[in-house]
Amino acid sequence: MSVHRFEPRVYHTSIGTHAPVLTIASGSTVITTTVDARGMDATGKQVTERGNPQTGPFFVEGAEPGDMLSVTFDRLRPNRKFGWSASAIAPNVLEPETVKQAPDEAPARWEIDQEAGTATLVEPRTALGRLTLPLRPMVGCFGVAPPRGQAISTATSSTHGGNMDYRGFVEGVTVHFPVFVPGALFHVGDGHALQGDGEIVGTGIEISFDIQFTVRLVKGKALQWPRAESADEIMTVGNARPLDQCVQHATTEMVRWLQEDYGLDARGAHLLLGQCVRYELGNMYDPAYTMVCKVSKSLLAGLEAGR
Repeated sequence: MSVHRFEPRVYHTSIGTHAPVLTIASGSTVITTTVDARGMDATGKQVTERGNPQTGPFFVEGAEPGDMLSVTFDRLRPNRKFGWSASAIAPNVLEPETVKQAPDEAPARWEIDQEAGTATLVEPRTALGRLTLPLRPMVGCFGVAPPRGQAISTATSSTHGGNMDYRGFVEGVTVHFPVFVPGALFHVGDGHALQGDGEIVGTGIEISFDIQFTVRLVKGKALQWPRAESADEIMTVGNARPLDQCVQHATTEMVRWLQEDYGLDARGAHLLLGQCVRYELGNMYDPAYTMVCKVSKSLLAGLEAGR
């Protein structure tokens, strides 16, 4: 299908029914760029306001409420030589009596070496020295326009996706979204060169990206919450607060998926999850937390019913 090269001129700090920047068909691939969470581009220049600015939205022909939009991240690459991060753990992640002992929120600067595939701490100076870590590029904030005409801040997340900050949204992963509005209106931004589980300091290593993604529309496939697939696992995503609520959403969506597409009855789905489920924390910093429920595809071989 078609390959579109798109150079963004406008960015959004909410995900909603904004005017589309490009119309694409199911099966199309888009090659574009994103700015970092502060609105800085590949040159380090701030070109838009801060707050996880989004590239897009992209209008997918034929997408209607009740459909499913699948987005595969074909290529995710940081496109400059430095990134930045926060350097203090969020107060809600620490015991209350220890919060006053935390360092201030001075930003850290990281040197990015694409050839070596590493990020090296440059500032501030700490006992870590020039800590060097392997890159694991991921997308923190992306999704489709939410229902009922809402425009939801890129600071948070819900059924439409949004600022989920899950470190498993890497190159090669496909994310499935419920479609709420005509065209789906897919937005993408907030690239991280690296991030730990939970985004507990409120950032990953924030950086601008070169990005390539491919969309596929599945008609009449209604979802309640985002789903995803890697080569080895299926995943469901719950976005809410408190933490137990996002666990409930993610787990319930996984039960639905196992019954709808893998032919399990309710008891079979519950038994499988009881012994084989895995959970990973996406975001535990923002207004809505993110929990990811995972099942290995090797356990599901031969169970597909109508996939």
